[in-house]
Amino acid sequence: MSETSRQPTWGGRFSEDQAEVMLRFSESVSFDKRLAPFDLECSRAHAAMLCHVGLISQDEKSAIHGGLDTLAEEMQKGRFAWSESLEDVHMNIEQALIERVPEAAKLHAGRSRNDQVATDVRLFVKAQSCEITGALRAVMKVLLDRAERDGKIFLPGYTHLQRAQPVSLGHHLLAYVEMLGRDLSRMGHVADQANWCPLGSGALAGTTLPIDREFTARMLGFVDAGGEPRLTRNSMDAVSDRDWILDTVYACAMIGLHLSRLAEDLILWCSSEFGFVKLPQTFSTGSSLMPQKMNPDAMELVRGKSGRMVGDLQTLLTLVKGLPLTYNRDLQEDKLPLFDACDQVVLSLQVVEGVLQGMEVNAVRCASAVADPVLLATDVVDYLVGKGVPFRKAHHAVGALVARSEELGVGLNEVPLGEAKKIEAHFGEDWVEVLDIGKAMAARERPGMPGPKQVGKQIRFWRAILGGE
Repeated sequence: MSETSRQPTWGGRFSEDQAEVMLRFSESVSFDKRLAPFDLECSRAHAAMLCHVGLISQDEKSAIHGGLDTLAEEMQKGRFAWSESLEDVHMNIEQALIERVPEAAKLHAGRSRNDQVATDVRLFVKAQSCEITGALRAVMKVLLDRAERDGKIFLPGYTHLQRAQPVSLGHHLLAYVEMLGRDLSRMGHVADQANWCPLGSGALAGTTLPIDREFTARMLGFVDAGGEPRLTRNSMDAVSDRDWILDTVYACAMIGLHLSRLAEDLILWCSSEFGFVKLPQTFSTGSSLMPQKMNPDAMELVRGKSGRMVGDLQTLLTLVKGLPLTYNRDLQEDKLPLFDACDQVVLSLQVVEGVLQGMEVNAVRCASAVADPVLLATDVVDYLVGKGVPFRKAHHAVGALVARSEELGVGLNEVPLGEAKKIEAHFGEDWVEVLDIGKAMAARERPGMPGPKQVGKQIRFWRAILGGE
């Protein structure tokens, strides 16, 4: 029997070597070794619990904890030798620990790799949710800073990528704060869903050993706001459930989509055709051929990586579709898309934060783009409605007024009163006052609108939510 066939954790049943290609095909340690800190933490808690219930002695627990500390130090210093023949992070750590601490042969009592990996990944997700939440809050704060600093600059709002109505830059940026605020709530849900301890579920049916799941859950921080342990309620579901991973990657994909929309706005705005903003050189690149170019590559990559995160989500959805209970090896493949989505969303948030901090706003170009009075045509409709004209009739009349201004070759605000009255008798001498952008914004002070007071109120609201840091 070869050394390969003497697989130290499950090889007792086998008399033949695994094929070399099978070893390469089935190993996961090349990527799941990222879970090592959480696996060590899980083993510390499990050893403490085994001692607590009398399955190992205090001396054995101390020896195991010492060995785990040694492994942690070796990993931190890059001296730990990972072996693909041992398949995954759990078996690598278990065998390395037993080699150093013979007492560790007792450590696996009362647990399986199935509940162990579920616990490790839940701990990983809890940690990642904190990091992603921090990166989200940082971007939201920069958006609030920009909304406060440049918020009184007016620019066109668009529908169908056609100029529609004027808004303030503050109101525009606050739209993204709202989106990221929903993402913040989703990440809170992710942390809550991951905060249930599956350890003790075994392979699928628990164990006959007198373990104390509540003890382990408390040690690992799987507790509610009152400090009470949160335990998964069904051992079969506990080892096969990946909803919380799907929730995590869905939340990352949604953040990616929102950042992609912001990136698209900035890509358009920094073009020569718009010229509303200039992106920082530190987040731009040049052309290998055209020396004059400064390309918004950072924002284009943010836009592109959103598709990558959507792909991670699609991979997971396909992975879990139709799996029978309980654990299946397919679930080994859940980690790569999870790791990738978490990594890419944090990087994307950090890049967007840097771009927003260094972005310069061209107030002159914004003012020029928003100066066309036709952008306030809807306000003229409202003016007529205020005079008692039915909305549809008023809408038709203002459309005719815009057409007439084009026929005359003048701006909407330059159409003579007599011409306006020919179209609709309710036009008075004051109708052109409606086309003043300052007055138009001041008239929009109801909740959710872009009036200056409303923008200020929303900035204060979100600063209070984010702690005003």
